Amino acid sequence: MKKYENFCAALTNLKDIYLYQEPYDNVTMTGLVGLYEICFEQSWKMMKDILEQHGYEAAATGSPKLIIKTAYQSSMILDEDRWMAALQARNNVNHSYNRDVALDIIKNTKEQFYDMFCVLKKTIDGNWI
Repeated sequence: MKKYENFCAALTNLKDIYLYQEPYDNVTMTGLVGLYEICFEQSWKMMKDILEQHGYEAAATGSPKLIIKTAYQSSMILDEDRWMAALQARNNVNHSYNRDVALDIIKNTKEQFYDMFCVLKKTIDGNWI
């Protein structure tokens, strides 16, 4: 499953976010935000693919929001609110030229989102593949 492999590679790369501490220079900050965005994109695309394979019709044409809701309903993810916050952070990536927005994405990734992605991987490994 290519999308699963892409997600796993993105998650492995995202772990590097813990190698950096504030104050971040602009290049580092941009890179860390990029690692988050790539991992989020790969996660919802993987969920979409797996849900489709398991017959969830809503996943066929789903937006990230619909995929998250469907994943929650199917018990693929357990914390819909955290995933919706992650979606909002992904939507804010376009505004990460604003230092406060970028710092918020990095902080939330370190405090919540990285672990959320790890839980997703364990769930996929244990119940969906």
